[in-house]
Amino acid sequence: MSNPVSNPVIHIVNGFLNPHGGSEQEALYLGRLLAERADVRLWASSSRCSPELASQYGIRKIGPGAGNRPDGGVYVFVGAHWRRRLWPYLSKAPARLIYVFNTFHPKILSLTSAHPPLLRWPKTEYVFISEFQKQLLGVEGEVQPSPIDIRLFAPAPGPRTSRTSLAIGRLSRDTADKHDPEDLALYRSWAQEGAEVRLQGATCLRDAFDAASGAVPSVQLLAEGAMPAVDFLRSLDVFYYRTGAHVETFGRVVLEAMACALPVVCHRRGGYAEWIRHGENGFLFDSTDEARGIVRRLMADPSLRASIGARAREAVESMYSSEAVERRTRFYLSGPRAQDGSAPDH
Repeated sequence: MSNPVSNPVIHIVNGFLNPHGGSEQEALYLGRLLAERADVRLWASSSRCSPELASQYGIRKIGPGAGNRPDGGVYVFVGAHWRRRLWPYLSKAPARLIYVFNTFHPKILSLTSAHPPLLRWPKTEYVFISEFQKQLLGVEGEVQPSPIDIRLFAPAPGPRTSRTSLAIGRLSRDTADKHDPEDLALYRSWAQEGAEVRLQGATCLRDAFDAASGAVPSVQLLAEGAMPAVDFLRSLDVFYYRTGAHVETFGRVVLEAMACALPVVCHRRGGYAEWIRHGENGFLFDSTDEARGIVRRLMADPSLRASIGARAREAVESMYSSEAVERRTRFYLSGPRAQDGSAPDH
């Protein structure tokens, strides 16, 4: 890798639609990380950019007008792309073009890997957020886990045993594809066994719960963003996670839960599984029956919850050590790459 460029201009582009979205949080944290050593500018690729985010972080909407578009430097697209837009033809070509591939949409490859003849931009450099995702797509690129602020996502002060009942929960966007229908029966059974089940980003399940012979009082269906993510996670004793049609190429919320020293119980399909050692720093399951058995063990054994949670925190601290973060940061701060994707000789 080439040496870092002194105070480069780095433009970070994202839709910035949802203040609680993982892609948005990834782009914002990457911006904060790079701002310590670069001139970072945030751009919204969507006209539906969140006014809350725009006001809080000084995000500007991209447009064709002068001053309303990136104009040279390093362009970093986080889950957004530049195709079928006018402004790239009016801007100075970037020194480097980086695409952070934080979802699983293969059609985006065709939109980002080849440029129209009139657009003389450099070859796209890909950053994948898990080896799982990279292998699914079959494309060469850098692998970097989605950045997480482990100073913010940290264990709650004080013992968890002070609570009157054990809390099992999960956190996600409030969309049906983030939920597996088989989990409704699990939530009801855990509540009936005395646990408090707290689901933030799950109001989309209300009709399904009502249709299944009425709501269970101990299952709380909270709106997306009802509580700050770190506060919600700290209110739990066990974190459970499985999605429906949506494929988690990373699943940052799982790593945030681990950072908060929670024992996590997760479906094996997802990029987060690369970081979970089953039975050591978390649990992975393939079937609903396996999930039920793992959670029952955790419900009955406070010492197991504590030991698994402690090792989960250790794993995340290793992932985001100062040395690891420095290596990942240098990738964005290095100079222009040769067209074969390698760093130029110095």
